[in-house]
Amino acid sequence: MSDAPTPYEMIGGESRLRELVDRFYDLMELEPEFAGIHAMHPKPNDSSREKLFMFLSGWLGGPDLFIEKYGHPMLRARHLPFAIGSSERDQWLRCMAWAMQDIGIDEEMQLRLMQSFYNTADWMRNKAG
Repeated sequence: MSDAPTPYEMIGGESRLRELVDRFYDLMELEPEFAGIHAMHPKPNDSSREKLFMFLSGWLGGPDLFIEKYGHPMLRARHLPFAIGSSERDQWLRCMAWAMQDIGIDEEMQLRLMQSFYNTADWMRNKAG
């Protein structure tokens, strides 16, 4: 095992991750450019906020909260009911990038995370365009 800090630790742990997820969903609700992905979420979006927080906790190397409560994330299967194309992928990525900038995540970490977020978001696409 490595003693290197995890991305979860590097961004500031639970409180910073919560701040990131909250800013992400606040931007999604406030900014017209994210209307497409906002429309896919239940209103209110409290459950979506909590699930993303729990998922990202484990994904970033922190506690596996999502897996403990819901089992394997099965991200693609869980997102199949939603029509996700390049536009929705790009909205999600832009919203997350904006949220990371707003809360002051280190630029090097932002780049590292955006590469991983892109790979995952691109894999979620299930419609042309």
